Amino acid sequence: MRIAELSRQAGVSIPTIKYYLREGLLPPGERTNRNQAQYDEPHLERLRLIRALIDVGKLPVATVREVLATLDEPDISLHKVLGTVSASLSEPTASTPDDDLVAAREDVDALIERHGWQIAEDTPELDVLAGIIVRARQLGHAHIADSFDTYCEAAESIADVDVGYVSGLGTVENVVEGVVVGTVLGDAALAAIRRLAHQNLSARRFAES
Repeated sequence: MRIAELSRQAGVSIPTIKYYLREGLLPPGERTNRNQAQYDEPHLERLRLIRALIDVGKLPVATVREVLATLDEPDISLHKVLGTVSASLSEPTASTPDDDLVAAREDVDALIERHGWQIAEDTPELDVLAGIIVRARQLGHAHIADSFDTYCEAAESIADVDVGYVSGLGTVENVVEGVVVGTVLGDAALAAIRRLAHQNLSARRFAES
């Protein structure tokens, strides 16, 4: 297909496609003459992935380039690719933890161990969760962490649905795109559903009190 058809199918403007080509995010097409090139299905899949990373994941071009470089490594496992994508979507954490954060991280590590989860020690969400525990304690709500075991049980069921969905998407590009879209939109959907559940239970328990 020519660039105009690639643009139409991907829903990405031609100037944006040319920008991705210049930045090396999208591999060049097969030249048919000096001013024209042909693109194929892998180009379309990669373009959709780039769009997901930038438009949905809100990742800078430099980070997108790193993710795509990992994706293109020979013989790399899908688990490592998805780990790279997940890390790129994570919020940055404090680089110099204090004593409270260290103690909270020990609680988080114990939580992970209780549930038998296989988690890399440098996974950013571990420190994010530790920071949440510290903040809850500072606000006088240390008991919030008592709910995390229940949260883990619920999250494992949700993760099973998520992984089951993306595993059926075919190519690695499609799987990674599904992870990006599913993570960003899924997080928002989960927060919305949780608040709806809160409203429902509040109505049942407190509406007539």
